[in-house]
Amino acid sequence: MYLIKSLLLTSLVTFLTPLSSIAQSYSVGWELWYPYQYHSNKQQLTGLDIDIFNAVTKQAGLKINYTELPWKRHLHYLKTGDMDIAMGASYNEERAKYAHFTEPYRLEIVKLYVRKGQAKNISLNSLNELGKSSYMIGVEGGYYYGKSYQELMQNIEFQAHINEVIDLEENVSLLLKGHLDGFLVDPVAMKAFVEKYKLHNEFEQHPIVIYQDDIHIMLSKKSMNKESLIKLNQAIITLKQNGSLAEINAKWTKLQHF
Repeated sequence: MYLIKSLLLTSLVTFLTPLSSIAQSYSVGWELWYPYQYHSNKQQLTGLDIDIFNAVTKQAGLKINYTELPWKRHLHYLKTGDMDIAMGASYNEERAKYAHFTEPYRLEIVKLYVRKGQAKNISLNSLNELGKSSYMIGVEGGYYYGKSYQELMQNIEFQAHINEVIDLEENVSLLLKGHLDGFLVDPVAMKAFVEKYKLHNEFEQHPIVIYQDDIHIMLSKKSMNKESLIKLNQAIITLKQNGSLAEINAKWTKLQHF
């Protein structure tokens, strides 16, 4: 009888426990983006962004579940609230309509890469000149290349010289086949790609300036509250101050100067 009463009491307490006191798990999307987000040889999810994000969410005390999905779909799900969080995100006004942005946790740089020895033959001093040229430049769909690029994409003449693909692999393939004159990518990803596929001495940077900005974590306004944003911001600040973020960045960007 005592056992039955105890079980009933335990069930009642569990039933009356507020849902807010139960740790919630948040959905986080990721996409193959070497060396930022990818599966290791042991099939473990790893990379620069993954390591930083895991450290930040652990510090913030947030539980997370990863789901692999394309970046464009990921952004759409943040709008609808079907996904909670995205990492590796650049800030822009359109995204700010449906997502909160944390403090920045790393810096991103975008460069124009061309075939080795061709930089001197591609006469571009700025992206503004692309629309009047004969060059074709590759980009990855859904990625942000800066405010200037976004504004230029409103121009049909400029659009005609931009070829959008799914990933870096496709851009590299098109360039090597002669279908592109160059493509936009950040140096860390490019260096890792070159080393992974043994493509040394195949590419070089063009001197044109493309884009440089901070990288943030995005939280869906539909599914996340300001409390979680505050927790993540505090975690990022703490990890910056104690040197943890610098240590993770150094680990992944070591010898990545390409």
